[in-house]
Parts: sequence; C-alpha cells; structure tokens
Amino acid sequence: MHKWIKSVLLRLYYKMEALAEADLPGFANNPKNLKIELPRRLFDTHRISIGDDVSIGPGAMLVPQVRYPSSVMRHPEKNIPEQTFDSRIIIGNRVTSSGMLTIAAIQKVTIEDDVMFALNVLISDGMHGFENANEPYKYQKMWKIAPVVIKRGCWIGQNVVIMPGVTVGELSIIGANSVVTKSIPARSIAIGSPARVVKEWDAHEGSWITVDPKTGAGSPRRKNK
Repeated sequence: MHKWIKSVLLRLYYKMEALAEADLPGFANNPKNLKIELPRRLFDTHRISIGDDVSIGPGAMLVPQVRYPSSVMRHPEKNIPEQTFDSRIIIGNRVTSSGMLTIAAIQKVTIEDDVMFALNVLISDGMHGFENANEPYKYQKMWKIAPVVIKRGCWIGQNVVIMPGVTVGELSIIGANSVVTKSIPARSIAIGSPARVVKEWDAHEGSWITVDPKTGAGSPRRKNK
C-alpha cells in the first residue's frame, strides 16, 4: 500500500511539473529552459524579461505594477487618485530560487546572472505610503520608489527583505532574516535588520575578514612573515 501511494504521488508530481512547463505565459523575451514551479502568480508578463536556465521554486509572485490601486485595493466608495507605472522586472541567466520568491516592481527590479535565492525572499522597489496616520495605508499612494539591483553571483538568504533603492554588489551574501535598507558593497557579507556589513573579501589574503562594527573598516591585514 505504501509503495502504491508513493507511486501515485510521484506520477502526480511529474504531471504537475509537465503542466507547469507547458502552461508558462509569454514573457518580454523567449527564455530557454525556464522552470517556474506551481503554484505561482505571474502578472503582466510582457513586462518581465527572464534569462536562460532559470529555476524558480513554488509559491513565486512576480508583479510589475502597472497601476495603483488595483481593483482589490480600491475602496468601493472613495475616489482614490490612480497612479500608473512603466515597470519592469529583469532576471538574468541561471538564477535560482528555492521558493516563495516575491518581486514587486513599480519602476525596475534587476536580478543579474547566477544569483541564488533561498526560501521566502521579498524584493520591492516601492512602498505603500504612510504620510497620514488617520487613513488606512492601503488607500494611500505608493512612494519611496527607487530601482533595485541584485548584482551577479549574489547569495540571498532565507526570509530576506530587500527595500527600494538598494543595490547588492556582485558576489555578496545577505544572511537569513535580514532587512536590507541600504546598498551593500561587492564581495561583502551583510546581516541584521537593518543589514550591515560584517565581513568583506580580502583579495590579497584570499579570505573573508571581519569588519569593525564601530568604524565599518576591515580588520588590518596580517603582515607577511
């Protein structure tokens, strides 16, 4: 009985994989060997460019925002001014995500080649407004809009949130549960909320060195013997 159930589940899994590949919508380009597992939520895909050999796990939501508020965010009685956007999401080659990747673009979010996302990462280049504490925030305009760039080869850990205007430099690492509010230099390791750099790559030594939390500078290079 156990083997029969396992066999049925495997067949169902393979059918779901085949359906996921066959039912992919059109994008702004024609990516090769693209995998976005079910379930998924993809909006306005003509505004999304994806490179080759990309694999995105289940639960992804890719949203290039065209207008705000959308129908589900609109008050049935209030006349809320509509914002319109010319948004883009650009994903490079060989990008991978374990799952639950959310990318919300109002202007532009760029993910360069060979970036690796762990589970449950949120990237947004804009925020809901909160100028008025007497009005529900869902009815206030989007603001603090600024492009986000994740440079080549980065590793973004589990439960990371990347905020508007951030650039994560190439081959940097963002530790799990971090909230990135400011740009991170290339070849750095950043952790925390807000994220701060704790290590940087020393090309001379060929190793990571600890960054002084007070000065933000790397530890002095060891002298050659």
